[in-house]
Amino acid sequence: MKKLVTIGRGGTGKTSFTALMAKYFIETGETPILLIDLDPDQSLAEMVGIDLESSGVKTIADLITDTFIRRGGTTRGIAPTERIESRIWEEGLYEGGSFDLIAVGTKWIEGCYCLPDSALKGALGTIVKNYRYVLIDSPAGLEHLNRKVTTDVDDIFDIIGPSGRSFEHVRRAYRIIREVRINAGRFSLVGSYLFPESEEERAESILPHKYLGKVVQDPIVQEYVLLGRSLLDIPSDAPGYLSVKQILARAGY
Repeated sequence: MKKLVTIGRGGTGKTSFTALMAKYFIETGETPILLIDLDPDQSLAEMVGIDLESSGVKTIADLITDTFIRRGGTTRGIAPTERIESRIWEEGLYEGGSFDLIAVGTKWIEGCYCLPDSALKGALGTIVKNYRYVLIDSPAGLEHLNRKVTTDVDDIFDIIGPSGRSFEHVRRAYRIIREVRINAGRFSLVGSYLFPESEEERAESILPHKYLGKVVQDPIVQEYVLLGRSLLDIPSDAPGYLSVKQILARAGY
């Protein structure tokens, strides 16, 4: 089992990259896959053609709300995370033919994502060994790295955008990974579809991480996203998908 995490600033295309990675592993028979959506926007499910609500699947935030607010559950005695870990697998796991999916969901009350992230971390410890790949789509912020939803990662892909702040994001993300002692096998850079080719050489020279290439801007991908169609159904010769395949090949997949 290998864990691959996608991070980056908002708007860099992290979720579409994760969805196209899933398509690649499904096409090559590297299944089953577990997709984890840490983004409160819950875009990953839509990008792989899943409507969690109509499927009767709850997000972790929904389960916490139901357990501790609607049912009036107590946070005393048994640890709150343990109260919902079993519910995550019973009610919060979408099960498909070649992949399953879990979504953290929108924040349940004012405050941080500490409880949802902690519950997910506990649940993952019991089940991830059943999958060949675990693909994690992270939100724009770095708070989930701080709370170590997962501590052992094979690859982290940092999607860098056209702004100079993306370079600073890389430095901060890598510093946090080292400070909180996430065991990351490799930390690599991927240019978003908006990343200027003129900056590729600069990225390779000033950042101490391997640059794997750029995701090609693709009107087919854009059309599928705008129409809410699954990126798993995108033509296998679509330029955006081919560029992701090349990036994964450079990463050894």
